[in-house]
Amino acid sequence: MKGFLLYLLFCVLVPYLLGSLSFSVIVSKGLYHQDIRKFGSGNAGMTNVLRTFGKKAAALTIVGDIGKGILAVVLAKWFFQSELACENSYFLGAIFGIYLAAFFAVIGHVYPLYFGFKGGKAVSVATGTIVAISPIMVLPLLVIFFGVLAIGKMVSLSSICCAAAYPIVTFLYYYLFEESSVSAILTATLGAAIMGGLVIWLHRSNIVRIRNGTEYKFFQKKK
Repeated sequence: MKGFLLYLLFCVLVPYLLGSLSFSVIVSKGLYHQDIRKFGSGNAGMTNVLRTFGKKAAALTIVGDIGKGILAVVLAKWFFQSELACENSYFLGAIFGIYLAAFFAVIGHVYPLYFGFKGGKAVSVATGTIVAISPIMVLPLLVIFFGVLAIGKMVSLSSICCAAAYPIVTFLYYYLFEESSVSAILTATLGAAIMGGLVIWLHRSNIVRIRNGTEYKFFQKKK
């Protein structure tokens, strides 16, 4: 019973509470006494912060959001390594718990407890969870992100492409670099697919604008 409660604490509750720290709102209110959700697209995300308040606010936002994603997964890893005294934290149950922690950090960002359950689209916090799971997986995703951004000039399109590629990158990573069982590989891939699918779903309005040719392009001048 104690183990189950600790599992819920480190894989569900703590990640959700960390995810609920919406740094776009914290930064905009703390530095500018304004709520970013009342400006631009209304989204509590780094891109809207950049367009509204500039580079300094955007940098603070992205560092905070990535950091909380990293911390959520690191705490889950610590729990499995210390509480269960396991030398290899990537056994099946730990993989499930780690991706569960990543998922609830994202859910906290999307539906933040402290800010009326109105948050952002979770790209930065999801990136943080990937960094904590394995920094190696971030490299191909960064190549995809900046490659698509260079061609399409749309942050949303880059984020959607990375989300779609995330399960593939995860499968290849665990298959090629980790001595994992088939069930562990499938569990990690499924966790990544759920995360990626959630990010894509959160960008559904962006997808409509991309199809209509009305999506905001990076570096374009405001009308």
